[in-house]
Amino acid sequence: MTQAITILQANLDDPRHRSDLVAMLDAYAQDPMGGGKPMSADVKENLVPGLRAHPAAFVFLAYRGDPEDSGEICGGEAVGIANCFLGFSTFAAKPLINIHDLAVVPGARRSGVGRLLLDAVTAKAKSLGCCAVTLEVRDDNPAAQKLYTDYGYHDDGIPHRFWKLKV
Repeated sequence: MTQAITILQANLDDPRHRSDLVAMLDAYAQDPMGGGKPMSADVKENLVPGLRAHPAAFVFLAYRGDPEDSGEICGGEAVGIANCFLGFSTFAAKPLINIHDLAVVPGARRSGVGRLLLDAVTAKAKSLGCCAVTLEVRDDNPAAQKLYTDYGYHDDGIPHRFWKLKV
C-alpha cells in the first residue's frame, strides 16, 4: 500500500520542522548530487537561524505516512525538502521564486514526492503573482532533469554557468 505524502510549508518556530529541515538538507549534502559530505556542525547549528533571519526564505517539507497516525499535522517521516527564496525579475518587473534546493531521500525517490514539492512551490508562486520559478540543475543529474522537464521547466537557451565568489 502506498503511503500518503503530505507537503507543508515549514514553520521555523516548530521544533520538529526545524529538526526535519536540518536532517533533510544534511541527507541531501551527503548524496553525491549534494556534494557527498555531511554538513558541518556549524552549518547545522546556524542553518535555521539563518533562514529565519532571511526575509525572503521559505521551506516546504514532504512527509510520508498518514498524518492521523501521530495526531500531528505532519505525522510520518520527513522524505523531502524544497528550500526557496523570493526574488525579483527586473525584466518582468514581478517577483519570482528560486528553488535553491530540492531533494528527496533515496527511499522515497520516484514516488511523486519531487512533483508534489514542485506543485507546492508553483502554487505559492501563483499566489504571490510571480512571473517564474527558477532553479539550477547539475549536468550530471539526469533524474532531476527529467523531473523538471516533465513538469514543464526548460533550459532558458542562454549558455551560462553558475559562478560564485566566496567572501
